[in-house]
Amino acid sequence: MPLSLTDAVLESARVSADLALSDQVRGRWGDESSCEGMTVGGLAHHLTGQLDSLIRLYADAPADAAPIRVLDHYRQAPWANSGLDGEVNTGIRTGADEQAAGGPDAHAEHVRSALAALPAALARIEDSDPVLIPWQGWSLTAADFAVTRLMEMVVHADDLAASVGLETPRFPDEAVRLVVGLLADVAVDRHGQAAVVRTLSRPQRAPASVSAF
Repeated sequence: MPLSLTDAVLESARVSADLALSDQVRGRWGDESSCEGMTVGGLAHHLTGQLDSLIRLYADAPADAAPIRVLDHYRQAPWANSGLDGEVNTGIRTGADEQAAGGPDAHAEHVRSALAALPAALARIEDSDPVLIPWQGWSLTAADFAVTRLMEMVVHADDLAASVGLETPRFPDEAVRLVVGLLADVAVDRHGQAAVVRTLSRPQRAPASVSAF
């Protein structure tokens, strides 16, 4: 039986934390990561910051505005629609590096606290109330917001592992299914059905890229 969304998030959070707190990440903390312009420590903070976002937003009162669709979320999100050197993406990298300035010990203490608080916070996933994303200005359902955080964990865990020469960690199958489905939906929205189908089944006719972002 597939994991519930709550359990998929919990297990994915633990996988992400294990990687972010690894000796390899600690030893390369100040080096540039595979995400150009962001240190390894900054990327570790960005990865585990997804736990903080879940805890913080699920603790807030339900949003007044009706939730939008996940596809509309990515159509509208500034970071998803600007280049790597755009102001919003530069700000994300800079902010993560500033957080990492406290060093790996402070980060590890914070992550362990977040892991302890996460199970109670995730009870919100079962609610139908919308969750306001304050840095965007719109709402998603609690479940949809959880899937967007899963996507961040799975994608950035690969970035972080590549940064320090580790194998990409294995996430729960249900988490990967949800993330691949999300990325495929965004890719189809951006590139069209034929482009994505060809990439998955007919590489000889596929476009050069169907990247979701």
